[in-house]
Formats: sequence, structure tokens, C-alpha cells
Amino acid sequence: MAKYAPLTRHLRAINADRLPMTFAELEALLGFPLPPSARKHRAWWANNPTTHVNAAAWHLAGYQSQAVDLDAEKLAFVKLNEVEIARKPGRHPIFGAMKGMLWLEPGYDLTQPADPEWGEGKYDDWSVYEEKPRE
Repeated sequence: MAKYAPLTRHLRAINADRLPMTFAELEALLGFPLPPSARKHRAWWANNPTTHVNAAAWHLAGYQSQAVDLDAEKLAFVKLNEVEIARKPGRHPIFGAMKGMLWLEPGYDLTQPADPEWGEGKYDDWSVYEEKPRE
């Protein structure tokens, strides 16, 4: 993320609702050229801060990328609303939603067999598994 920190600082300083930029302006701001994938693949501009360090930079400043035009090499950074800013990257909110919903009786043995008759000869007829000669 430190690589894209100049973008985070710039977006925080501007504090505009919408900031259109060209790829060249972005490269000048960052001080290095964008990777080739930024010009070839729209996915590079995805707003997923958990998997893209570049997206984490603009998300930390409270923005998301929009209107990405790979041919014209331009995009816009649009300010996120407060709900989107408060949503932190990490686990999905539903993770752990069922916590505490399953209760076991005290002393219940989770290692006991599901079929108590399993060891009592019920499955001892191995002849069904023997290879039969072909006719």
C-alpha cells in the first residue's frame, strides 16, 4: 500500500465528491508508471481493497474508482458514502452469524460412532467385495 500512498494523501487533501483523472496524471502523482495490466484489464481498477493494494489506497481516502475508460486512459474517483467507508475490509459480516446456535448436552461424546451396530458383525460379509470370476 505504501507504493500508492501518494494517491491516498492526494485524495484526502482534495476532498472533492468527484475527481476525474487521466492515467498520465495519476502516474505523475505516483511518480512511477502504472503496470501494463492497468491499461489492459478493467479488473485492475476493481474496488476491492482486500485483494488490490491500489484499491486499498483510494478506499482508505474514502473513494472508489468509477467510469474507467481504458481506451481514453481516464477514470474518476468518487467519494464513498459514510456506510461504505465504515465497512472495513476483512471477514464477511455473516461470518460467525450462527455462533452459539448449536448446544450440546454436557458430557455428550462427539467421538461415539454414528452407527452403534457397526462393530457387531453387521458389515462382516466381505464376500460382496470379492472379485467374481468372469464368465
